[in-house]
Amino acid sequence: MIISQTPFRISFVGGGTDFEDFYRKYPGRVLSTSIDKYIYIAVNKKFDDRIRISYSKTENVKDIEEIEHPIAKAVLKEVGIKKGIEIVSIGDIPGKGTGLGSSSSFTVGLLRALYSYLGKLVSTDALAEKAAEIEIKKVGAPIGKQDHYAAAFGGLNQITFNPDGTVDVEPIYLTPKIKKEFQRHLLMFYTGIQRSSAPILSEQKANIEKKFEALKKLSNLVPIFRKAIERGDFREAGEILHQNWLIKKELSSQISNSLIEEMYHKAIQAKAWGGKILGAGGGGFLLVIASPQNQPSVIDALKDYPLVSFRFTEAGSKIIFRN
Repeated sequence: MIISQTPFRISFVGGGTDFEDFYRKYPGRVLSTSIDKYIYIAVNKKFDDRIRISYSKTENVKDIEEIEHPIAKAVLKEVGIKKGIEIVSIGDIPGKGTGLGSSSSFTVGLLRALYSYLGKLVSTDALAEKAAEIEIKKVGAPIGKQDHYAAAFGGLNQITFNPDGTVDVEPIYLTPKIKKEFQRHLLMFYTGIQRSSAPILSEQKANIEKKFEALKKLSNLVPIFRKAIERGDFREAGEILHQNWLIKKELSSQISNSLIEEMYHKAIQAKAWGGKILGAGGGGFLLVIASPQNQPSVIDALKDYPLVSFRFTEAGSKIIFRN
């Protein structure tokens, strides 16, 4: 039995610039952090030659081609396991459509567990790149690469996607006081909407050429946001997050909706400095930056929506149990 633990992530600014169609022409940049919400993947040898996969449903099949879960099927093919395996996944947060990078965390965590099961050692960047290749190229998901790197590396990072295809992961080291204050200024509310990100991201991907200038602006906001949090200027960080949200909404007609707009308006009216919907948009979680003094009024304004507590974490995907 092997169990991997892989974090979900919060992406602050730069989302959408991690598509290959963009970063091949202009560097893509994303600033994100892993949080203390995880997906756990347990892998065990099955006593017979069947393949059993348990997630929101359970599959028990004789042949790899019968597997319905596209990522699990692709990962098993990639590592060369054809039979006699049992895989169970458990997440701290609903695993689909919440904007925390759950599908990529699943891919990274499953790869990490199966590599360990086979006795293979892989570097963190190789793990992230292979997970991205599987989900984007083999499964055909209309996504970028940021979530795979966030899940594999963990921590607070600026991730840069270079035109030559290389990826730079730069850890952002905040002083303990500033890091604590940064977390104190953040609130996360659940919209109650779980949605498939595929239609939103497909439209966003199709719009890259005509929205290229908007994407450049998003990429260029990343170093500005980084400097703001490094010096502890959270008001500026909130205002940059607000700019990011306004630009992000230009990329697809499905990123926002009337419920999200109402939530965001209520937060700003309650003196939040800025915010954004996490992930592709359309639902999931609303992240807000507000001063601790104004947070009670923000929480009251959004009292109809669950407030979800979280903490920043340092570690990426890892094996937490091996028998």
